[in-house]
Amino acid sequence: MEILTILAINFAVCCSGMLLLWLACVVLKDVTVIDAWWALGMVLLAVSTYVQTGGAPERKMLLLGLCAAWGLRLGGYLVWRWRNHGMDRRYKAILGHAQKQRGWGFAKASLLLVFATQAPLQFIVSLPVQLGQIDAQPAALGVVAWIGAGMAVTGILFETIGDFQLVHFRSKPENSGRVLNTGLWRYTRHPNYFGDALTWWGIYLIAAETGTGLWAIIGPIFLTWTLMKWSGAPMLEARLRKTRPDYVAYIEQTSGFVPWPPRKPAA
Repeated sequence: MEILTILAINFAVCCSGMLLLWLACVVLKDVTVIDAWWALGMVLLAVSTYVQTGGAPERKMLLLGLCAAWGLRLGGYLVWRWRNHGMDRRYKAILGHAQKQRGWGFAKASLLLVFATQAPLQFIVSLPVQLGQIDAQPAALGVVAWIGAGMAVTGILFETIGDFQLVHFRSKPENSGRVLNTGLWRYTRHPNYFGDALTWWGIYLIAAETGTGLWAIIGPIFLTWTLMKWSGAPMLEARLRKTRPDYVAYIEQTSGFVPWPPRKPAA
């Protein structure tokens, strides 16, 4: 019952955060900031769990610290990107279609098609940092947890470097319409997505040393599937195939997710 109570409170926190953000977005007529809240809201859920539970202190601090480092960095970056580049074209298409084809207003379309779907997904993906803080035993961090911490730190750095390289590349006018294929982008087409997944698999390993945290595996599985097969890489690459002439060749030579040396061009 304690676990269910904690999760119920956290789900209420998750939905409340999304509802408040939706109200702000209705005023702005722009929902792009939800991408930043995807990360920042997970930090809020980690904090909510931290204050509710009496789990092992070291594990709780490690989970909260890694989640905060990941979420605050990514959330801050996405807020900056939104303020500099405006509304995301994905949301323009989704909401524009609903308004035109279904006759929905902005408020209804954004609530049902964006916020109502993002809230449960945010809750599911963040399960490792919730369930991993509940158990008091084992009190000490084991080998698996430290491996997970190393993975999470590596993932955060990988994603941060990938984002920095992309921003630097796009800042140069001569790169307009070109494909970034240097740095981390030489070894994977999506270093930011790979870093995201690696971070949350690492956080899961820290949680998995506890009996309750072990059940949180649905979180990183769902996140990885989303990034690789659903709303991450597939949607982005479908657009880039149309707007970047060299992107097809880039796909043929570069790993789609896990970093790997590039393949030689076909003869």
